[in-house]
Amino acid sequence: MKSTSCEKKCAPNKGEISTSPSVNSFQLFTEGDDLYSSMLTAITGAKEAIRLESYIFSDDSIGSQFCEALAERARAGIKVRVHIDAAGSLFWFSRKMQHQLRSNYVELHWFHRWSWHKPWRYNRRNHRKLLVVDNHVAFLGGFNIHKENSQAMYGDLRWRDTHISIRGPLVEVASQLFDSFWQRRLYWLPEQEQEQQGGRLLHNHTRTCRHRLRCIYSGAFANAKKYIYLTTPYFVPDSYTLEQLRKAAERGVDVRLLLPRKSDVRITSWAAHHVYASLFAFGVRVYEYLPRVLHAKTVVIDDDWIIVGTANLDYRSLFINYEINLEATDRKLAAELKEQFLQDLSQSEFILSRNWERRGLKSRCLELLAIILKRWL
Repeated sequence: MKSTSCEKKCAPNKGEISTSPSVNSFQLFTEGDDLYSSMLTAITGAKEAIRLESYIFSDDSIGSQFCEALAERARAGIKVRVHIDAAGSLFWFSRKMQHQLRSNYVELHWFHRWSWHKPWRYNRRNHRKLLVVDNHVAFLGGFNIHKENSQAMYGDLRWRDTHISIRGPLVEVASQLFDSFWQRRLYWLPEQEQEQQGGRLLHNHTRTCRHRLRCIYSGAFANAKKYIYLTTPYFVPDSYTLEQLRKAAERGVDVRLLLPRKSDVRITSWAAHHVYASLFAFGVRVYEYLPRVLHAKTVVIDDDWIIVGTANLDYRSLFINYEINLEATDRKLAAELKEQFLQDLSQSEFILSRNWERRGLKSRCLELLAIILKRWL
C-alpha cells in the first residue's frame, strides 16, 4: 500500500521494521489453551533468554503455570525478564507470585506504579502482550495471561481473542523492542533497514511518533480498494480515523466492523454505539458478536494486508497506551484472518439502521455520557 503523508511523517528512514515474507513464518492462535500450551513449551525449552510482558498477569490456574515455568528456567540460569503493567495487573498479580519470581532470580519490573510525585503518568499504560524466547520465537496479540481465555478453565464463555507467533528475523526485532522499552529508551529505533517487503513490528513507545498507529491505520483505510474487515473490542476512534473508514465505504469499499455484544468494559460499548448512525449513513456494515466476550484486534484489507496485535481502535491505544502490532503483507496469513473474520460473522448479528433508530432514551443518554469521556477510554 502507498504511504500517506501522515504515515511518512511517523516513519523515518531508519527504524521501520520489515522483512521478506519468505523469511518469516506466522501461526495464528484463536484458542487460549492452544496458545498457552505453545508459549509454555517455548518457555520450558528456553536456552538463553526469556522476555515477557503482559497487561494482565493473573494469579489463577493459568498464571500459576507461567509463574512456575519462568521460575524454573531462571533457576536453571536462563535470563528471565518479566514486565507487568501496574494498573492492568493491580488486582490480579499477587504478592505470592511476585515473591516466587523474584526469589528464583526472575527480573520483575512493574510499569508505571502509582506515584504521588508523578500522578499524571498513571494514565499511560503498557498494554503490550509480548513473549520472546531465545530470539527464536515471538508471540504477540490480544491474549492476556488469565483463565478467562481458557476453555479448560472457563468453558464455553471463554473470551474470543487472537494472537500470533513469529519465527524469523522479526523475532530479533521483537527482542530489541522489549529491551528498549525495558530500558526506557524513548528516542531509540530498531537496528533494521527500512525495506518494507512483507512485515514489520509497529510500536509506539518512542517519541519519534506517539501517534504512529493512528497514522498507519488511517493510511491503510485510505488506500483500501476492495474491502476492510476490522475486529476490535473497543471502537472509540478519533474523528480522522473514523472519516477514513466512512470515505472508504463511500467510494465502494466493503467496510465491515465486528464488535462485541458482550463487553468487559460496558462504557466503551456505549461510546461505540454513539457513532453507529454515522457509519450506517456511509454504508459501513456493523456486526455484533453474540456468543461471548470478543477481545481480538485484527484488520484484513484486500487479501494482502493485515494487522494483528494489542492495539484497539480507540483513543487509549491510538494516543495514550504503549502497544505493539504486527503489520504484514502475507497473503496466506491474510486468507486465514479473513476466514476467521467470516466465521465470527456467522455468529454475529448485523445491526440494521432502521432498528437502531428505535433504541430507547436510556441508551441514547448512556451513549452521550460515554462519548464525553471518549478521550479516556
